[in-house]
Amino acid sequence: MSEFTDIAVIGAGHAGVEAALAAARTGSDTVLFTMSLESIANMPCNPSIGGTGKGHLVYEIDALGGEMGRVADLVTLQSRTLNLGKGAAVHSKRIQADRKEYTRLMKEVLERTPNLRVIQAEIVSIGVEDGRVCSVTTKLGEIFNCSAAIICTGTYLDSRIFVGDVNYESGPDGFLAAKGLSSCLSDLGLTLMRFKTGTPARVNRRSIDFSRLERQDGETPITPYSSLTDESFFEGREQLPCHIVYTNANTHKIILDNIKRSALYSGQIHGTGPRYCPSIEDKLVRFADKERHQLFVEPVGASTEEMYIQGFSTSLPVDVQHKMLASLEGFENAEIMRYAYAIEYDCIDPTQLYATLECKAISGLYGAGQFNGTSGYEEAAAQGLVAGLNASLKLHGKEPLILRRDESYIGTLIDDLVTKGTNEPYRMMTSRSEYRLLLRQDNADARLCEKGYRAGLVSKERYDAFLAKQEQVRIEIDRLNSTHYSPEHCNGFLSELGMTPVQSGVSLADLLRRPGMTYELLASIDTERKPLPLRVITTVEVTIKYEGYIKRQISEVARREKLEERRIPEDVDYSTIKGLRIEAAQKLAKVRPLTIGQASRISGVNPADVSVLLIYLGMR
Repeated sequence: MSEFTDIAVIGAGHAGVEAALAAARTGSDTVLFTMSLESIANMPCNPSIGGTGKGHLVYEIDALGGEMGRVADLVTLQSRTLNLGKGAAVHSKRIQADRKEYTRLMKEVLERTPNLRVIQAEIVSIGVEDGRVCSVTTKLGEIFNCSAAIICTGTYLDSRIFVGDVNYESGPDGFLAAKGLSSCLSDLGLTLMRFKTGTPARVNRRSIDFSRLERQDGETPITPYSSLTDESFFEGREQLPCHIVYTNANTHKIILDNIKRSALYSGQIHGTGPRYCPSIEDKLVRFADKERHQLFVEPVGASTEEMYIQGFSTSLPVDVQHKMLASLEGFENAEIMRYAYAIEYDCIDPTQLYATLECKAISGLYGAGQFNGTSGYEEAAAQGLVAGLNASLKLHGKEPLILRRDESYIGTLIDDLVTKGTNEPYRMMTSRSEYRLLLRQDNADARLCEKGYRAGLVSKERYDAFLAKQEQVRIEIDRLNSTHYSPEHCNGFLSELGMTPVQSGVSLADLLRRPGMTYELLASIDTERKPLPLRVITTVEVTIKYEGYIKRQISEVARREKLEERRIPEDVDYSTIKGLRIEAAQKLAKVRPLTIGQASRISGVNPADVSVLLIYLGMR
């Protein structure tokens, strides 16, 4: 039995969901395959969306027309902005999400999207003819002829669970592992890697003594992730608290006494784990001088008693897990509902992909999410959107969407993967971007909404709303710059705040630039202002306060732009270029960069090599 579709998306995690929606919404007939309909957009690890660097990705996904931010708003149990004590560039929104409700709503969106079919089936092979994808085949033998396939297998690909000395084939949360596809990909000539991640135990809420824990409440007011969510949606909504607990000397003794029973240290696990989200036993070995480690106790949902212990991931056996938890203050009688585990899985070396996330060796084959060597729901969703959109654009003969490093964290993420590769699960952080002051959460729409509109993902109505917001920002910045007050009018106000008085007339913008001054505080003397949405206020305030720094970073972008625009022909034989070092020639031949800028970021390519390459291109 065979069927036809334009694009086959393999896997319905966060990458697969965004890939399928992007492809279908831009007019491509799409089939989304999932091992289980119950695992769609599942959160097998932490029940949260966003965080440092990750929150930026969610805003960018929304600006491009993706779905993650809108649904995240609807299932928010608590919202907090991290790093408020630092500069605006690193302010990152993070929410606690109702994981079951998130899955339900995403499944509903998929089911109601035109051009999209959702099918519970395991894909075991991908057909390729003349170097192009031509079909995918299910475990039941059904063949779907297609023009493109997007692999979004998450942690399911030939996956194996580890708990102490017990290990077995399984996907996350007890779902089946995906078998067969790994060998198919190897046969197609793709290089696979073995990575590892893990998750902590879940504990019944009733068994925790919260009176002995530090309480952590959400923030108000809440700025939504999505421009489709009205700010009034969160008014009056109760937020669930999180709590903080710490490991102690007894906890550490229990873990270290049993560390050889951990699958991580017994030699059973061969995959590489995430550097920035290590297991608790790994933390104790790597940070032996620390007397305690902070753990976060987070609700999994509004209709469940499960609590997630962030920072307590482990692959120790179950008897040790009970002892570890009981050693924590307030957890003496903790009831474990789900045991912690580590999971190994197959993924691809991402340097085999173009910046469009299409495979260099096989036309029409795309990768997204943890299959590309990343970690995290947000990184997966961002790649899924780009892969799905580019597969659809190529099908319709349109220009691809390639995001630059200076215009998005998504561009930084993909450029890092396809240019440098990764030897561990890649996690997005603000420190990975050299342009982070330009890539703030508040201006994601200004950077990317037009691109989403041109690609067909952002509706005309939504784009018009974006333009209206930009006009509000412009008008308010002009008003603050042009409204001046005399010393008599504002020195009393400044004195009350303990600030230095002014000697001559000053604009509201100049007052706002003062350390410690905020747009809200200015209201005391700025009595003529009109009420504005919080989104507009945030952008206005940051733009004025950081104006000088922003101009300098824009100048830096302009200086580097020439290298980013200098294209490298695809047929260059680097081994024949005189003066190019052997290592550089080999690295360039492997990555096959599209521009001089990308070439300059490849590990093993130095400035002298770039100069040789420029001379060669000039002669050519």
